[in-house]
Amino acid sequence: MADEENEQEAPEPKLFTLTEAERTRREIEPVLIEAIELRKKLAPLVEELGAISAHIQWVGGSIVPYEKTARLRFEHDKLAESLKAALEKIQSTGCLIKDLDTGLLDFPAIINHEEVYLCWKLGEERIRFWHRQNEGFAGRKPLNPGDAGPKDPVQ
Repeated sequence: MADEENEQEAPEPKLFTLTEAERTRREIEPVLIEAIELRKKLAPLVEELGAISAHIQWVGGSIVPYEKTARLRFEHDKLAESLKAALEKIQSTGCLIKDLDTGLLDFPAIINHEEVYLCWKLGEERIRFWHRQNEGFAGRKPLNPGDAGPKDPVQ
């Protein structure tokens, strides 16, 4: 029973109107681009640090390139912290990062009394698609004028 009292329920996801999702998308698009660039810069550092680690293990730890490893680790940690901050900023808005490499975001919404995702991918001019929660990118459907409801028409 004590465990049940200590468990916190997950917060209800924010539900976006199309207008709110568009406004949020415009605000976080530069942060998303920054996150994608940071991840691209991190990839070779991760690979190089992995190669150094494998080499150290192979030679039994007797030859360790301390300065190079420290420099790479510092650069890696700095980029990783910046990436984490960018991702947290995006997620704090209530939108969901579905694929960072392609810049794919979902915005929880209601269409026809059903919880769905408004779907946007970096490079698209605006949010024009939606899909059910159990569908992914392949299930995207174009938004129709009535989908967003009478107070929030599709633009």
